[in-house]
Amino acid sequence: MIVLLLITLFPFYWMLRTALSSNSALYANATSLLPVDFSWGGFERVFGLQTTEEAIAQGGSGASIDFWLYLRNSVIVATVVTACQVFFSAMAAYAFSRLHWKGRNTVFSVFLLSLMVPVIFTLLPNFVLIRDLGLIDTLFGIMLPGLFMTPFAIFFLRQFFMNISTEVEEAALIDGASKVRVFFSLIIPMSVGPIATISILTYIGSWNDYFWPLMVSYTDESRVLTVALGNFNAQTPQTGPDWSGLMAATLVAALPMIALFLVFAKRIVNSIGFSGIK
Repeated sequence: MIVLLLITLFPFYWMLRTALSSNSALYANATSLLPVDFSWGGFERVFGLQTTEEAIAQGGSGASIDFWLYLRNSVIVATVVTACQVFFSAMAAYAFSRLHWKGRNTVFSVFLLSLMVPVIFTLLPNFVLIRDLGLIDTLFGIMLPGLFMTPFAIFFLRQFFMNISTEVEEAALIDGASKVRVFFSLIIPMSVGPIATISILTYIGSWNDYFWPLMVSYTDESRVLTVALGNFNAQTPQTGPDWSGLMAATLVAALPMIALFLVFAKRIVNSIGFSGIK
């Protein structure tokens, strides 16, 4: 496990090593395990702390990214998508698992077929819809396609809801609680682990999404961090890619997700058992 852990962490170390190296010196000693000609220049270019002349002198393209603006956009998109998607998916999962209505299992089976539809097939219809709604180049346009639910989230939560004891729910109904009260007062508190797990997975997926935001965002006001990193990489100087700047930007963009996973890793692992009432 130690060997596997080292193999897993090595790419992150290599990113840090490259980010702390001088871009012009990397080509001379590309195989060194330590930073080559130690420099904070990559991070300075990411945060816009270098002048164009200084960036070019250190092997950069002279370009910088408005990191805090793109970070704000990514946080807004990931947070809103996660909150709405998990909430609506939980309601749908409750309807498919605890409510009894004609054709429930058939509808759910047909619904799961959407998991077999490749995402690339939905990009063009979604783009046309967002364009017709006048939401191109807006944060809401980026969020809308995944705002309400995903089949995986509903399937994930449904499997847990089905394992919750029916006696507790029946007792609440006998005491006069409505289905809505049962959902918010019993089902949700009992499902904190799985909900936290799907929330983290949704947040990471939304944060890392690249192709869809690239299609619908054209200006800095709606551009998220992943798209900004792609643009930063495209602005390559004549001497070659700005590896130190690109690795610094990638590392900074990955840190929030790494921290999020480290904080909630135990909860994710514990919820995989799908235990109902403790």
